[in-house]
Amino acid sequence: MAVAAAATGATRSHLSKGRISRRPAVARVRVAVRLRPFVEETGSTSESSCVRGLDSCSLEIANGRNSQETLKYQFDAFYGETSTQQDIYAGFVQPILRHLMNGQNASVLAYGPTGAGKTYTMLGSPEQPGIIPRALKDLLQLTWEEGAEGRPWAITVYMSYLEIYQEKVLDLLAPASGDLVIREDRWGNILIPGLTQKPIASFTDFEQHFLPASRNRTVGATRLNQRSSRSHAVLLVKVEQRERMAPFRQREGKLYLIDLAGSEDNRRTGNQGLRLKESGAINASLFVLGKVVDALNQGLPRVPYRDSKLTRLLQDSLGGSAHSVLIANIAPERRFYLDTVTSLNFASRSKEVINRPFTHKSFQPLGERVKLAQKESLDPPEAKRVRSQDELEDGTSSPEPPPSCPKRSPLKQLNTLEPAVQERLLNLDRILDARGSQGTSILSTPRRERTALEKALKEKDSEIQRLKEKYKELEANRLSQRHKELEEENGSLAPPCPFPSQTVPNIKPLNRVVPFQLIQEQTTSQSKTQVLQKENRKRKPEPLRGQQEEQAEGLRTTLALLQVPPDLLAESRRKILGLLNTGSAKELRRLQRIGEKKAQLIVGWRELHGPFAEVEDLGLVEGISDKQVATFLKANILSFAAECFSALPRRDA
Repeated sequence: MAVAAAATGATRSHLSKGRISRRPAVARVRVAVRLRPFVEETGSTSESSCVRGLDSCSLEIANGRNSQETLKYQFDAFYGETSTQQDIYAGFVQPILRHLMNGQNASVLAYGPTGAGKTYTMLGSPEQPGIIPRALKDLLQLTWEEGAEGRPWAITVYMSYLEIYQEKVLDLLAPASGDLVIREDRWGNILIPGLTQKPIASFTDFEQHFLPASRNRTVGATRLNQRSSRSHAVLLVKVEQRERMAPFRQREGKLYLIDLAGSEDNRRTGNQGLRLKESGAINASLFVLGKVVDALNQGLPRVPYRDSKLTRLLQDSLGGSAHSVLIANIAPERRFYLDTVTSLNFASRSKEVINRPFTHKSFQPLGERVKLAQKESLDPPEAKRVRSQDELEDGTSSPEPPPSCPKRSPLKQLNTLEPAVQERLLNLDRILDARGSQGTSILSTPRRERTALEKALKEKDSEIQRLKEKYKELEANRLSQRHKELEEENGSLAPPCPFPSQTVPNIKPLNRVVPFQLIQEQTTSQSKTQVLQKENRKRKPEPLRGQQEEQAEGLRTTLALLQVPPDLLAESRRKILGLLNTGSAKELRRLQRIGEKKAQLIVGWRELHGPFAEVEDLGLVEGISDKQVATFLKANILSFAAECFSALPRRDA
């Protein structure tokens, strides 16, 4: 059994490092039974034990109906009366902590009747610490080793502590917060909004928060236990990991350490009043827990997780995505026979529950990646100053690489990215290299991958060159054909008059600027419009990369027919370029064809890549097509030319 469990754990660890399949591997809930030492009741006759261990995995209990028969149970592990806290922790709990470092969830549940030793198993004593202090000490040591400087991941640990008392979720770290609600996000993760989270970096930090919070847990005295837990306690430890280099992945693993309240027989506990009400809430939640286990084993379409706050919180541990461990605590005395049989039957059903653990990972938000790209584009002294400020804010620092060590590109581990993302990163690397950025131009990948990437880049470059040559040939043919058509049509057209000398006949001069649209309508003849329409009908579809040049050529034709002076055009383009490079988002929205979204895109591209060299470079902004650039140029150049023309001294008619 131990060899099989170890092999299964190794397989899951291997899968978490590679590509995760769509359907995660199954993991059965592992169950162990712990038999507490025999305790004789004061003032009563001696009684014998009804439970006997057979080996390290099985036990037998006397049949209450027939003393000649025994009931045998087999589990993943059995710990007898002489077992220690270290035996249970090292053999059953410690192996699941490694899954947290892979971004997976884990849970440990202590189940059993009242007075069976659940709280002692989880908390222990100063001489014999329980599962919770031992697990936290090992987990913090593990995160400190994995998150040290020079390791690929930066790790942060948080803790939360709550109790479920009479179907109310109470925060033990902040008792005044009141009843909290349990929610589920769109990915199926269970969360509690408003629950206090405390960062812990050492075991001392954990004790400073945990010990005062433990005193806030509800306990009470009954006939069977002087300090009986009247609520279910849940300690949640969250391990957040952030990759220090590209692609800046993030992983999150959660550890649930759950001390369940014990089921009670009110005839023996003597509960009355408030204790009776508490006992009813505990038994009701444990009854729903049994229904959930039965529904999972039978494969029912509806599992009643929502019937209780406890089962709602344990949705990830039973039938969810966690590596779950159940420790059933039982008592050996015959007076606890019915409670012992009930606990063993529940534990036997629980070991058939199947979970599907998977790695909870995500990628760094785009804003942080843009901030990193801005750091890389700065000069070395400035980049060093910005990096040191961020490290002071985060509380971390990274050692400077030795001078002999070559600077590596931040784009690494491309085999973990999608092909589309790989291509975009490669294009970004080529653009940075063309602009003279420091560092290697090709990604720091293995030789075989680098060779394949270089081959793919060469093939794309040759394809682009071939398309350019084909486009030039088609453009030359189109221009020659259009030139012939214009020569044939120009025979019937009157020679155009110079644009500045055009006047509006029979109209008295006004003291205001005439709209440029009116001048255009009066100066453009019907025959010229027919030529342009005929030219547009005869124009053949061109490759996508030539649309910008085609639109620019159409703009030049229109302006040539209007006889706009070249100096006015140059002045208009200069003003537009200056506004694109220096104008704010509000000023950019004053341009035609520029809305709020495009203005924000232009400002963001300008901050990342610098000023525009030409007005046509507006097509490099993601979200603005070449066709939109041509329309923008035609509208704004005509508008700016009209303003420049209105400023010129006008001649009398």
